[in-house]
Amino acid sequence: MKNDKRFSKVIVVGHSEGSLIGMIAANQSGADVFVSIAGAGKEADSIIREQLVNQPQQVADVAFPILDSLANGKIVKDIPPFLFSLFRPSVQPYMISWMKYDPIIEINKLSIPILVLHGATDIQVSIVDAELLADANKHAELKIIENMNHILKESEKDMESNIATYNNPEIPVMGELVDSIVTFVNRN
Repeated sequence: MKNDKRFSKVIVVGHSEGSLIGMIAANQSGADVFVSIAGAGKEADSIIREQLVNQPQQVADVAFPILDSLANGKIVKDIPPFLFSLFRPSVQPYMISWMKYDPIIEINKLSIPILVLHGATDIQVSIVDAELLADANKHAELKIIENMNHILKESEKDMESNIATYNNPEIPVMGELVDSIVTFVNRN
């Protein structure tokens, strides 16, 4: 795309897990601008551990050794049914490859303008993650959008109403998100 005269800039945007993929792609492709939306600032196994901490203790007792194995590059064959959706055999190779990357190291490789966007009501990835990403690179600008959740919709912070937005296609993506990206790209 950089050699195609129809394009004046190559902009890579990544959301959630795609933020890490976007960092790597932006670096490898020589992109002009990178935008991270709701990206993790910690390695995958740490994020999953944080997400499981509110589950009953028996979930953590079984899940954490599985995470340890995957982080060490080893497939786990016997997955209990209650963890199958998270650790099913078909997803384990992806998880192993995901856990090899540290988003702080990857974002630090970029020497292009970076916009780190995060929603203040995101219940999946914390604002601390956005701050870690922004602090890791001198080219990064941080923007926290009030009342935006992980799926980029307006939502309250409380779990029940926040999750209710996940299955409601009538709620649009927040306009402030789109405006922030357009403004940043036009400025850079």
